[in-house]
Amino acid sequence: MAKAPAKKPAAPAAPATSKASSARKAGTSSASEQAAPSVQPILNQQFHAPAPLQKYGTVSQRLPIGLDEKTRQQSVTNLNQLLADTITLRDLYKKHHWQVVGPTFYQLHLLYDKHYEEQSTLVDTIAERIQILGGVAVAMAHDVAELTSIPRPPRDREEAPIQVGRLLEAHQIILKNCHKFAKEADDAGDDGTNDLAVSDVMRLNELQVWFVSEHVVDTPLARAE
Repeated sequence: MAKAPAKKPAAPAAPATSKASSARKAGTSSASEQAAPSVQPILNQQFHAPAPLQKYGTVSQRLPIGLDEKTRQQSVTNLNQLLADTITLRDLYKKHHWQVVGPTFYQLHLLYDKHYEEQSTLVDTIAERIQILGGVAVAMAHDVAELTSIPRPPRDREEAPIQVGRLLEAHQIILKNCHKFAKEADDAGDDGTNDLAVSDVMRLNELQVWFVSEHVVDTPLARAE
């Protein structure tokens, strides 16, 4: 019986160096030889900015919240007015907190700062509602100064009764707008904006008016009359 021909020994595996060399010749490289990613920040991109993502004064269709564009546009316009006025009132409280003087310094110093913190929270609440409606919230100080309906106070340090008078005037401006904007939102079916105007803006400002106005009631200090 004839013997089967003997199998030829397998060719030895090519060394790793020759494989890497072949890969380089083919236009590829191993992972260890790839260039490391750059960690250098890309600076000054604002000087070559494309068109803005969204223009101020417009509303987008991002969120399906059951309100048409006209209703959302009206609410965003009104809320930006409330936002600018609230930012201005907030900063007026901080100005008076730093500058208050007189026998009621301690009480007013603490009260002004408490009201400042509460108005700061309200600023966020209003701005977030604007973004939910698809609008763009006013933000920077120079834009707020152009939009606000609250008179600009002097840079000077003023007596406490004058400070209180300025604060009460600012509160009243906001509250008058708030009543108007709440009704417009209600008529348009924007219940969320109506609720914010009444439950958040109106109620907080009314409460703060009460606390501030009691400081200018002319009552005797040492002897009842």
